[in-house]
Order: sequence, then C-alpha cells, then structure tokens
Amino acid sequence: MNRTLSLGISILGLVAIVIGAVFAYQGIVTNNMLVEKMDIEKVTLALDPKNPEQLTPIRSAADAQKAADLIAGHRRAISPSYQELLGSGRYDPTNPRHLSYAQAMNLENYLYLGVTAFGLVQVVMGTAVFMIVAGVALGLTGVVLFRMAARAPDGVS
Repeated sequence: MNRTLSLGISILGLVAIVIGAVFAYQGIVTNNMLVEKMDIEKVTLALDPKNPEQLTPIRSAADAQKAADLIAGHRRAISPSYQELLGSGRYDPTNPRHLSYAQAMNLENYLYLGVTAFGLVQVVMGTAVFMIVAGVALGLTGVVLFRMAARAPDGVS
C-alpha cells in the first residue's frame, strides 16, 4: 500500500464532503427562497375538499403540483384550449373570459415552474447527501489504507 495513494484518497474524500456541504447549503437556501416567494405572493391551497376555507401555504413540489392542477381544471372549464377560447379571433384583454383564461394560465405556469424548482432542489439535496456519504467512505478508506501502509514491513507498501 502506498501512503501517497492513501493520502490522495483521503483528500478526495474531504473534497467530496466539502462540495456536498456546499450543495446542501445551496439546496436549503433555494428551498427557503421558494417558500418565501410563495408566502410573499400568498399562494395557498385548500387541501381539504370538505373545508375549502382552510388554506395551506405551498411548501413543496407536491403542494405546487396540486394547486397548478386545480387551476388547470378551472382554466379548462373556461375553455378546453387557448385556440378554442379565441376561435378565429384574437386575444381581447377587455373580454372577461379571455382575461380570466390568461390569468389562470399565468398562475398555472408560475406553479408548474415552482414544481420544477422544488424538484431541482430535491435533486441537489440528494446529490449533496450522496457526495457527503461518498466523501466519508473515501476518507475512511484512505485512513485505513494509510494505517495498513504504516504497519507493512519495509519494502512492502
């Protein structure tokens, strides 16, 4: 066993832990920012159909998905598609149906973007955990190899 190799493995493990910690920090900060932005805009969802007045703030991708799907259903009640809404005409912002449809589409897209952002945060956090675990494993492997190299008789390393 070579001491230089074992030190290199340990350093690689340390680097993986540090990068994993940076990923975890970025994931936490981004998740908090998403939740804060949803709170500022007062984006809420009635989770209990029996109690629609009880609104819950959106805190996750699943919540944002439920809200976006609900709005999509309401939007499709106005018109099944944008093309059918317009018929052969053009968008008219003074038409309440057109305006409601456009606003619903805007909020729906905002929430689907939130789903994507929350999902990306989950991927980053999963990567962070993997990197930290891999870094600990590499670091411990390097320590074990270093100790084995130290105990090896001269000429055998």
